[in-house]
Amino acid sequence: MKAVTISVLKKELHEHSHQELMEICLKLAKFKKENKELLTYLLFESHDEDTYIEKVNEEVNIEFSRLNHTSVYYVKKSLRKILRNIKKYIRYSKKKETEAALLLHFCSKLKELKPRHQQNLQIHNMYERQLTMAKKAISTLHEDLQYDFHLEIEELRSR
Repeated sequence: MKAVTISVLKKELHEHSHQELMEICLKLAKFKKENKELLTYLLFESHDEDTYIEKVNEEVNIEFSRLNHTSVYYVKKSLRKILRNIKKYIRYSKKKETEAALLLHFCSKLKELKPRHQQNLQIHNMYERQLTMAKKAISTLHEDLQYDFHLEIEELRSR
């Protein structure tokens, strides 16, 4: 089955009643975990972006505390998983400020890793790539916010 375009979906949704739309949303939420997470964000967390960032950062901190340090392979695998989750939360928000804050937090946690893990080329490249993506997101923000984020980047660079 081929999916239709967004514009066709939008036209079709306009023809449904409020009750039918609610049922459709509930079916979507039951179908996949990501849909439920997105609906949770849209309904409960989108109005307070700072709290949302804090919650995601707490989750990232917990995941970093659970890292398996027995092998660099397991560290890299766990880091990719953490990053995949962060990217998902960024997609939910679609705000550049949130993207920059989450990526910079990830980079700061990455800097706190054991020195032998920081020397790994792939982990270093992951760090540099996320820092570059954060800079790109920051460049689209207001000048005052840019300044604050650039201070945080300079702090990361100096460590």
